[in-house]
Amino acid sequence: MRKNQDMLAEEQSGPLMADVARLAGVAISTVSRALANPGRVNEKTRTKIDAAAKQLGYTPNAMARGLRVGKSNIIMIILPGSLHYGASQIIPQVLQSINRSLLQGGHNLMIANLDRDEASERHILDLAFGGTVRGAIILSSKLPEVDGRSLANAGFPIVSMLLDMSDAGFPSVVTNDREAVRDATAELIRLGHRRFLYIAGPEGNYHDVERYGGVVEALHQAGLTAEAVRRSGGNLDYQHGFEIGVQAASDFAGLTEKPTAVIATSDDMAISFVSCVQRTGLRIPEDLSVVSFDGSPVCAFCSPSLSTIEQPVEEMGQAAVALLLGVTGQMENRAATRTVIRSKLILRESMAAPKS
Repeated sequence: MRKNQDMLAEEQSGPLMADVARLAGVAISTVSRALANPGRVNEKTRTKIDAAAKQLGYTPNAMARGLRVGKSNIIMIILPGSLHYGASQIIPQVLQSINRSLLQGGHNLMIANLDRDEASERHILDLAFGGTVRGAIILSSKLPEVDGRSLANAGFPIVSMLLDMSDAGFPSVVTNDREAVRDATAELIRLGHRRFLYIAGPEGNYHDVERYGGVVEALHQAGLTAEAVRRSGGNLDYQHGFEIGVQAASDFAGLTEKPTAVIATSDDMAISFVSCVQRTGLRIPEDLSVVSFDGSPVCAFCSPSLSTIEQPVEEMGQAAVALLLGVTGQMENRAATRTVIRSKLILRESMAAPKS
């Protein structure tokens, strides 16, 4: 009876669990256990099952399995890297917001780190296809994908937070990166600044494209050209924000015509940059104005206090959870919506008019 239920619970097209079991030379129950709880199957057997599934192109129907064993109350959040990276200052706020919203709805949060290696991606996929989690909120532009299995095919809702992935078919909750940086740059221009240094995230990254686009738009609106801004960075992920800021300070020192204002695309970059240039004798904001992005609480306690664009992480977390739970069980009608929640510029001591 159980064998028939397992087979009926799967899609009736393509290879079945029975086909994988036959090719691997094991029982169907062993295949089911290996997919749902990999730790309960020895590595040799699991390797044979993985190889058979890959050869056949088998993808389990996690949605059907959920109907059989009951829906999980666990929501997985997928981070782009480990929490020990410096750029995680805003991540605890994101996690707190999401966790608070989930608890109110009777759900629990599971944290998964996408460390860009096969082992971590395989583990995330095992949890997803095994029915351990009910849905996922992703903070990474890359979905886990190993041996033909992709999180996109796990049969549960996925919502992207901070990154706009609506064009790829995933509902997204984002802030107005471009507009917010444009307004901050316009404020610097209003103060009298005409030469800028932009400290960039990884080139081509969604955030960097949007934020640098905001700088350029503000320059154009003020009758300035893109030549008014010099770029530093572009080759490291945001998780290496402190390192990017240190390199930017070195780049700044090498410029013949010094910018009078710096726009950093994360608080970490700005904090390490300011620390480095202050050691050379430069004063903030008397010699150089600085504004950053994220709104980490530590910015208020820097010396001088750091002007920053504060992301509305509480509201974004609430929106992401509401969106995720709202489409659970309605996958066929999932709309790739794009929800935008506005950031705000927090003006502090690090911005002032340039010296005449």
